[in-house]
Amino acid sequence: MQGAAMKTESPEAQEVAGILGESVEMKKIVEVIAQVAPTDITVLITGESGVGKEVIARAIHAGSTRSKRPLITVNCGAIPEGIMESELFGHERGSFTGASEQRKGYFELADGGTIFLDEIGELPLAAQVKFLRILENGEFLRVGSSVPRKVNVRVVAATNKDLALEVHHGRFRADLFFRLRSVNIAVPPLRNRVEDIPIFVRAFAEEVSARNNIHWAGISDEAMELLKEYHWPGNVRELRNAVESMIILEKGRYIDAETVRRHLRDLQVPQVERNLPVPLGRSVEQAEREIILRALLEIKSNILEVKNLLADQQAKAKTPEDGVEVRTPQEPPNLSLEEMEHKMIAEALDRYKGNRRVAARALNISERTLYRKIKEYGLE
Repeated sequence: MQGAAMKTESPEAQEVAGILGESVEMKKIVEVIAQVAPTDITVLITGESGVGKEVIARAIHAGSTRSKRPLITVNCGAIPEGIMESELFGHERGSFTGASEQRKGYFELADGGTIFLDEIGELPLAAQVKFLRILENGEFLRVGSSVPRKVNVRVVAATNKDLALEVHHGRFRADLFFRLRSVNIAVPPLRNRVEDIPIFVRAFAEEVSARNNIHWAGISDEAMELLKEYHWPGNVRELRNAVESMIILEKGRYIDAETVRRHLRDLQVPQVERNLPVPLGRSVEQAEREIILRALLEIKSNILEVKNLLADQQAKAKTPEDGVEVRTPQEPPNLSLEEMEHKMIAEALDRYKGNRRVAARALNISERTLYRKIKEYGLE
């Protein structure tokens, strides 16, 4: 189980991956890393699966005074709950069935270095109590032992869960949450930093070409634009896999737009709240306009249904003697697609005080499309 959940890297063999990206978001993250890495402060890294949280953890360790000591990565989601405490804190011989010998846990193995606890949101409540104790004073107990032990470990944790929500539902301890979030590095999804995509594509292409002794002929601007328009639900991990697949299956040939379409044909832009997949064969703009239209029609239908329901209830509650005329709500005049689209975008911008990024997320469209629509409808 240790092999599946933990990776140990010796100081000599450890290779710290560089942080790629020229977006404003990534530059800010690099600045934060430069500030916190030399300290021993606990860091929580949050973000969707595949955004590169482990790369951030490696960079923090590499920039710390512990860089010559081990970095141990533990995937909390890969450890069965029944043996979690034994894996993290170790156990004494005979402490449970099958414990034929004394064994050190991950924290002891990381002594003097850094431990990266990935998927920290999967940590059981019982283990959270002991983990909090290590954070507070470095003390822990092996399973089956009453002798406290101490370690000097720098903790970096990561999760793709909303820990505040987990606390609210009683699945994560509030005191541990507050202790962890002293420094929170939130890594944005790839779709929110599309300017980084060309950098990733070229870096991944060069890497896989060198590893497989393939000469890569390059990629067209149109093909790169298609990659930038795709939503990448699997984030950087999915992009890496796509690039590796294209390089190897195309044997290093020049990647044009048709190549990208062919390799991504079976993938879909991640489904939005209304489960409307967007095939790559159609233009992204056309697909997004249809999403907006369907959303508007859905909202419009729901509003009319509520109004009619209220009117029926009022009619039943009032008698003719009331002298009150109950009017059935009338459906508003039909609007064209452009008018409905204009209205919805304007309302979103007004609701979020002009914050285009938040408005784009609320509309389930890309920021690029929103900027284009703002210009088109003169909403600047």
